Amino acid sequence: MRTKTMMALMGALFVTSPAYAIDLNPFGYIASAVEAIAEDRSADDISKDLQLKAAIVSAIADEMGTDVVSVSTDVYEQDVMLTGVVETKAQKSQAGKIAKTAKDSKKIYNEIIVHKKTDEDKGVAEGFVDDTIIEKKTNALLLDGKGVNVTNFRWRSVGGHVFLFGRALSGDEKNKATRIVKGIKGVTKVTNRAKVRAK
Repeated sequence: MRTKTMMALMGALFVTSPAYAIDLNPFGYIASAVEAIAEDRSADDISKDLQLKAAIVSAIADEMGTDVVSVSTDVYEQDVMLTGVVETKAQKSQAGKIAKTAKDSKKIYNEIIVHKKTDEDKGVAEGFVDDTIIEKKTNALLLDGKGVNVTNFRWRSVGGHVFLFGRALSGDEKNKATRIVKGIKGVTKVTNRAKVRAK
């Protein structure tokens, strides 16, 4: 069963992955596919998520351009969470509309942050490193956290603001995941959009 699941996931990965720099990290896709094997979901549902994500990433890049936006897309059971940074409210709204009109998309969480360019751009590179470290620590700590099924969670850090997404099997699990991430150095805020549903 796991072999069939893996084949379906890898098929969706290589058939649907767009050739865009925006939100395109092949290792991220592969990691997601490998971790997904442990999820209590069907291969079809996981494959549908991968295809929906690829479609949204491609549409945002086509319609908005990769030079003006930095948007990440996460999909779980066809619910969509958008994160990242744009320069105007209109861009944030446009990204949300693109996700909403994508085939099979359900609920949209538009968590994109509007931030106009300033002279503080010298700190952008440092911020990127900080967010990368925070995301790696989130992965490690949720993986070690007893009572947290890390494979059902997705996360993004944007300037130290961490967004959690996916599914918790209980309210306690959701709250524990939030507490774990809040304790990470550099995290300024945690928004947990994970839905609560038992197996």
